[in-house]
Amino acid sequence: MQLKDVLVALAVPALCTAAAIPQDSVPEFPEGEFPENPIVGGATASQGDFPYIVSIQRSGSHFCGGSLLNANTVLTAAHCAVGQTASQLQIRAGSLSRTSGGTLVRVSSIRVNPSYAAGTYNNDVAILKLSTSVPTSSTISYARLPASGSDPAAGLGLSVAGWGTTSSGGQSLPVNLLKVDVPVISRATCNSNYGSGSVTTAMFCAGLTQGGKDSCQGDSGGPIVNAASRVQLGIVSWGEGCAAAGAPGVYTNLGQSGIASFVASNL
Repeated sequence: MQLKDVLVALAVPALCTAAAIPQDSVPEFPEGEFPENPIVGGATASQGDFPYIVSIQRSGSHFCGGSLLNANTVLTAAHCAVGQTASQLQIRAGSLSRTSGGTLVRVSSIRVNPSYAAGTYNNDVAILKLSTSVPTSSTISYARLPASGSDPAAGLGLSVAGWGTTSSGGQSLPVNLLKVDVPVISRATCNSNYGSGSVTTAMFCAGLTQGGKDSCQGDSGGPIVNAASRVQLGIVSWGEGCAAAGAPGVYTNLGQSGIASFVASNL
């Protein structure tokens, strides 16, 4: 399994794409020094596409995405939050750039879903509370979530965004937000790809059968939304590499009742 955050790539450089990796595994580089490339097969996002997305940063460096749920609450993946210290984190909201613009706010507390299973990434959801309120504006709004008990239907068109690498194992991050459109893949099909039981009801999959479009390392914690209604249905979680054929992205299912309950109780 491969998570899609930035920090894991440094900790587990020997992992190959046969192992699922969280999509937060992008190396950190000094500002402006990015030897390579986020979202795979996508395009540059426009202002207003994802007005709730935030860059979660440690010591000024992006490592995960998140979504504003209200003025003081950010939704992200549990694997982005485990092991972190709130006082070392900040978020940038209201900007397409992860390095400038918008509003910088420090994190005051971290709440990880107690049901999160690090070995399988089941129930991969966490809440960050902010030290200062982030009001809505011309560039900031709050994410809308699905009804508890809902489940994305196979074939539904989704859109995912982030500042992660543009290739599996990529060693750099884009400055500006990227997005890509991908359809939901049935849980049965996804389990046939990853192994029976790997993809639980607390997850769903999205991508192309032939590959080529996906979230990637550095995108973890960010939103995947219904392309038509813009309701956020999931959180970037894990996958085998990025955009490989037969290895779709796996996302935390925000409609699953247990996950919906955790989020609602921490708003």
